[in-house]
Amino acid sequence: MADEQVSARVDSWIWSVRLTRTRSAASDACRGGHVRVNGVRVKPAHAVRVGDEIRLRHEGRERIVVVSRIITKRVGAPVAAECYVDKSPPPPPREETVTVAVRARGAGRPTKRERRDLERLLGRPGGEGRGRRPE
Repeated sequence: MADEQVSARVDSWIWSVRLTRTRSAASDACRGGHVRVNGVRVKPAHAVRVGDEIRLRHEGRERIVVVSRIITKRVGAPVAAECYVDKSPPPPPREETVTVAVRARGAGRPTKRERRDLERLLGRPGGEGRGRRPE
C-alpha cells in the first residue's frame, strides 16, 4: 500500500487492531501506565512504528504484540490480526481463575451466617465465628 503511514499514535493503533474495545479505554490504559512500547511506559500520543514491541495489561492479562503494519482506522478482526504478531502467553485455564462470591442485586447486607461462609470461602481469618468449632 503506497498510502500506508510510517507511524501512528499508540492509543489509536491499539484500538484499531482491536486490543481494546474503545479508544478512550486505550488512552486510559496509556495514562495509567499499562502500556509499554519497547519496555518504556508511554503516553497516548507516543508514535508507534513497525517492529515496536507493545505490552498492554488489560482485563487481568498481559498482551505482548509486535507491530507488523501501521493502521489508524478500526478494521475487521481478520485484517486486524494481520497487523501484529502476538507473543502473549496463553490465557490461564478457566479452572485457575478465582471464583468471586456474587450476591443477588438488591439482596441487602449479608447475614452473619452468609458473612462467615464468605470469609471461609475466601480463606480469611474470622470465618469460624464466636464459640463455634471449626468444621
